[in-house]
Amino acid sequence: MKDRRSIDELSIEEIEELLRVRRAEARLERLRKRKGPVPAVDPLAPGPTPPPPAPLPDSHRQFPEEGASAGFRARSVDGAAAPRPRRERAPLRIHWRWLRDKSLLVLEIAVVFSLVIILLGIWETQQELNRMAQEVQQSQLPTPTPITPTPVVQVALLPSGHTPPGPSGDSAPQPVPAHLRDWVAAITPVPAPTPGPEQATRIRIPGIAVDAPVIEGDDWESLKRGAGHHIGSANPGTRGNCIISAHNDIYGEIFRRLPEMEVGDVIEVYTTGGQVYRYVATQIRIIEPTDLSVMYPTSTPVLTLISCYPYGIDTQRIVVIAELQP
Repeated sequence: MKDRRSIDELSIEEIEELLRVRRAEARLERLRKRKGPVPAVDPLAPGPTPPPPAPLPDSHRQFPEEGASAGFRARSVDGAAAPRPRRERAPLRIHWRWLRDKSLLVLEIAVVFSLVIILLGIWETQQELNRMAQEVQQSQLPTPTPITPTPVVQVALLPSGHTPPGPSGDSAPQPVPAHLRDWVAAITPVPAPTPGPEQATRIRIPGIAVDAPVIEGDDWESLKRGAGHHIGSANPGTRGNCIISAHNDIYGEIFRRLPEMEVGDVIEVYTTGGQVYRYVATQIRIIEPTDLSVMYPTSTPVLTLISCYPYGIDTQRIVVIAELQP
């Protein structure tokens, strides 16, 4: 009996079976057209059972693990977790270049540290010498040796330099040319004059906390004991150029703060007669050691202070020029 139900009334299994029968009939029809009559085959008869699939070899049972993240690692076909390959540990190698660089760095740090310690030791020694020199200068009384002023400047360099005297007693390097040294040695030095009441014995600069004795002479040995009054320059309070110099970084550092002075600062100079002369700074100059114009005589009472500059280098001179206060 022919089934007269519509396609909508058929179940899914019935539709699949109907499609299989029609495909089988269409296949038989194509074979008849190609090869002639074909033995009849029941389209509803079950087909031969296909053989079971061959098992996959072990090399194809898992996917490669390279590049897979931890959450999506490849698994084997049967669902078991694929074993993770073991990596062989590389042998320990000593990086000689890295070891050499580190050793050189440690050596450089040690050298720098040693240099810092040496410099600190030198600085502490210099400070101790300056302190001792200040104590000696404050405790001793200056020896009066006044002189007669003379307008002749008999030096080649400004005083307060850091060049100690050589074996022959003069400073080195020799400021006098070689072909004139014999003539200079034949000159008789100016004798020290008899003591007078106007000799400078003390200098005070309240603005930079200077209070030091004044010694006659500004040679190497004189400046060890205090500030030096240049022999041949005017006495304090008199008409002319009174020149006083001192070191800035050795033997007490008397004029260390001289660069801090300002125009208008007061300078007090004491004399053996108990007189105090007050000067007011009018000029502060930085010049070369060979510029002797600041030592020339003047027609008015002038005080000139000279020291090395800058601190610790001493390649130039700092000069403070002050005028006598009425």
